Amino acid sequence: MSVDMSKRPSFPKRAVITAGMPYGNKNLHFGHIGGVFVPADFFARFLRDRIGASNVVFVSGTDCYGSPIMEGYRKLKEQQNYEGSILDYVQENHDAQKHALNAYHISLDLYSGSGLEPAKSFHNKMSQRVITRLYERGYLHKLSTMQFYDPQAEQFLNGRQVMGRCPIRGCKSEKAYADECDLGHQFDPEELIAPVSQLTGATPELRPVANWYFDLPKFHADLEKVMRDWDADPQVRSVVTKTARESLAQPCIYIQTRYRDEFEAIREQLPSHSLTEATQNQSSFSVSFADWEARDTARSVLEEKSIRFRTGKTLLPFRITGNIDWGIPAPELEGLRDLTVWCWPESLWAPISFTQTALACDTNGHFSSHDWSDWWRADDAAVYQFIGQDNIYFYCVVQPALWNALAWDWFQDTPVANYHILFMNKKASSSGAIKPPMAEELLENYTAEQLRCHWLSLALDQKAVSFAPKTYDISVSHVDKKTGEEILVKDDPRVVDPALKESAFLTNIFNRLARSCFYGAQNACGGMLPDATPSQEVLDECTSALLDFEQAASVFDAHTALSIAEKFTRDANKRWDSASKAGREDQALYVQALADAFAQLRCATLLMHPAAPDGCELICQYLNFDPEQFFSWDNAFKTPQELAQLAGQNPAEHVLRTLRARFDFFSKHKTQK
Repeated sequence: MSVDMSKRPSFPKRAVITAGMPYGNKNLHFGHIGGVFVPADFFARFLRDRIGASNVVFVSGTDCYGSPIMEGYRKLKEQQNYEGSILDYVQENHDAQKHALNAYHISLDLYSGSGLEPAKSFHNKMSQRVITRLYERGYLHKLSTMQFYDPQAEQFLNGRQVMGRCPIRGCKSEKAYADECDLGHQFDPEELIAPVSQLTGATPELRPVANWYFDLPKFHADLEKVMRDWDADPQVRSVVTKTARESLAQPCIYIQTRYRDEFEAIREQLPSHSLTEATQNQSSFSVSFADWEARDTARSVLEEKSIRFRTGKTLLPFRITGNIDWGIPAPELEGLRDLTVWCWPESLWAPISFTQTALACDTNGHFSSHDWSDWWRADDAAVYQFIGQDNIYFYCVVQPALWNALAWDWFQDTPVANYHILFMNKKASSSGAIKPPMAEELLENYTAEQLRCHWLSLALDQKAVSFAPKTYDISVSHVDKKTGEEILVKDDPRVVDPALKESAFLTNIFNRLARSCFYGAQNACGGMLPDATPSQEVLDECTSALLDFEQAASVFDAHTALSIAEKFTRDANKRWDSASKAGREDQALYVQALADAFAQLRCATLLMHPAAPDGCELICQYLNFDPEQFFSWDNAFKTPQELAQLAGQNPAEHVLRTLRARFDFFSKHKTQK
């Protein structure tokens, strides 16, 4: 078998990996972990093995500021008599998030917070620098926009203290806030349909407030180029450019055809526009404008004449500052003071602040460079941003434009966006009607490695997929014929748990290969490595699996990568079954079969390490190899015998740790036994 080694993917010298920022008003539910952090951790672990741990920085942190935190804190004080400060509230949620991440073996180099030390100081400084730079370069504009005011409470309302219906055409969200809905659509406050104050239930008024806005529409052409570049980049998924391009559409208003006569009566009052008639399946015609200002002028005319309409997505000035107290102080510009930085823009440069923090906290010299520019600006470095589908607008539209405006040579990260991970076929949100289980709650019925492998196998890069653990499925399986009682899925022993599909591979197939190797060596080789060279056929199969896995991992395709590892391990078990039986009467054949099996075990363990790190590292311990050498892809194509030689040992004298009877490298959860 000939293996082509010439088409291997290239990797950067250094890499930063980030995984978004959970809000500091709650712990993590399974979607945070399964949809973003586990995929990011898979790639971080793979990349550490591939280019060296000292060349990878994996950072994330709690988003400490903004109206969701203020509103969560307010409700906790009012409803549960919470006595701590808002900082105490954020710190407690941050600690809970960190505990959940550790429980799932998420190998972050830093999990801090935008308002928590040690990252707070770095982040505040960076925020001041960014805003001042944008202003000096002419990309910040002071705009007086409308903000909701509750006349009963006699106060302005932050974003989460207003609720209404999303005004964006085609969106059916009933959970829209002051300027964005729960699906991530952006709009002006005056567009929100049927707003209600969450403080008093009153209909809020709109009053003018001055803030700083980033001139996002100015970068339309630059963003079109970014989209074209991403179209040609195999690492960028189609969902990114498809979703981002929706925001690059021409400014447009949609009006129901039943208002056509009223529209024609005032049409001459509108700025220059073009009209597109409704097609057979559409109930609205569309009116397009040259820019967002012209569209807003038209909106005012239509509102004055009581002509109902919906707006389409387009680039709008992006708010940089806000008027809430809980936030990073914004620099005073043109006499506009006492503003804070809106949480979304500062979350875009937070990964840089976190990188600076991680490097500054590295007192043991773990990282290959302590200059953050070597990670964010060097030609031989790269940044990989793992995000959910809802955040594409911010990280893939706003961020590229901001980076261009700053002109600091920060390179745009490679966005790795996943579709939604559903719960029982419905979108799960901690603030929605379908309450997903909290991440740590799942560990009462499953092991972390079972869930890690299951989530990685869902192929969220291709479509939204449902997570349907049997233990939480309260749908009816069938009706008992004898008693007439409804039997729920979770109580039906005949129903297979979908969440345990990948677990069967770990606890049966992979465990079996490892046990066969160790027990065989204990019986036939005195507990040492077999004194034989693996066959060329096995070496070629190992090489092929490694190259295929490397290719899949390089484009973040964990689903395909795990499929490669599973098929390889299943085939290795079949080979062992056949070869070991043939060698029962021939010691030399049996030792050869063992040598082949050990080579395949070493390969399978390297492949599965990013997904199931604990079990794989346990195999390495029992093989008695240095983990740094064993898991390094510099040695990926070396057999166990060659690894022993690399350590200065005679392979036939390399002692393995004794494996006791019925030992499990990958265990089932105690509730599954």
